Amino acid sequence: MTRAETKERNRRALLAAASEVVTRDGYRARLDEIAERAGLTTGAVYSLFGSKAGLVVALVTEYLRPHYEEIARAVPAGLGLLDAVDAFARHSRRESDAPGAHAALSLQITLLDMAVHDAALAARLAESIEAQEDRLTELFTGRAHEGGVVTPRQAQRLVTALRALFVGLTQGVVLGLARDADEQFFADAARALAVGVTRSDEGPVPGAGDAH
Repeated sequence: MTRAETKERNRRALLAAASEVVTRDGYRARLDEIAERAGLTTGAVYSLFGSKAGLVVALVTEYLRPHYEEIARAVPAGLGLLDAVDAFARHSRRESDAPGAHAALSLQITLLDMAVHDAALAARLAESIEAQEDRLTELFTGRAHEGGVVTPRQAQRLVTALRALFVGLTQGVVLGLARDADEQFFADAARALAVGVTRSDEGPVPGAGDAH
């Protein structure tokens, strides 16, 4: 095994161990236990991630990357804005029923708890999440809507609103508090939100037909 392969193996082992310990212990998670579970030393954590906060941020990035890749696959490029939002909403609802939905919710709550206790970590987590959400902004920018195309500012505002909507609805589904929130409910709520957000801003840029 090459040095690069060893480094990547150790990185993945630490991330896997961190996922278990952080989900269980939150901000009380100890680096020595994470390293021990990975079969490594705390020196490896500092070498690969710089700090406990760096490890947590890397964990979030590792968790979010495939999530946003799946969204991109679920929302084809040729759809108008409302149809794209509809596809995103239905994908989000299906994720609520996925085998890992409870574990994902547990990790979200744990990370929120850690951010509340550590302002510096909160800032780094926000930066990491925003970087991933830039991909969603790009996904919606330029889509046809109401005789024009969606601007980057509109897309960014829409992504912020949809995140809040889907986080709340998904938590409700997983916890049994939104039993009637099926795919159509998610889609209708998201479409209504998209119309409201785009109309409250400067309006789509003229020049494209409305393909929704």
